[in-house]
Amino acid sequence: MSPRSRANCLCPKRAAAKAALSTYSKSLSKQVSPMGVRVARVSPGWIETESSVQLAKRLAAEHRVDVEQGKQMIMDSLGGVPIGRPSKPEEIANLIAFIASDRAGTITGTEYVIDGGTVPTA
Repeated sequence: MSPRSRANCLCPKRAAAKAALSTYSKSLSKQVSPMGVRVARVSPGWIETESSVQLAKRLAAEHRVDVEQGKQMIMDSLGGVPIGRPSKPEEIANLIAFIASDRAGTITGTEYVIDGGTVPTA
């Protein structure tokens, strides 16, 4: 199986684990919300960290291409990133800061996928 196929496969163990986490989070939110505790899951995709940039550089060197093409190789291995770039750490942090703020005071039992459109949603 190619790396791209592996990235796009819905592996049964991973799918089961995600479903269990979703059910657990929703159940937990129902238990603790009356006490003023909110539960939210953040599911990021590829985040452009120092490590991921080093990976892009390593891929670029191995394939004798530039770093941007190395990044594209990573995006291709994930099945594509529709926005054409990884998320920045501060974008993930901004979402978490909002969820934790009083402005999101009634949000609980939810999941936020912040992956640039990598994972198709219904």
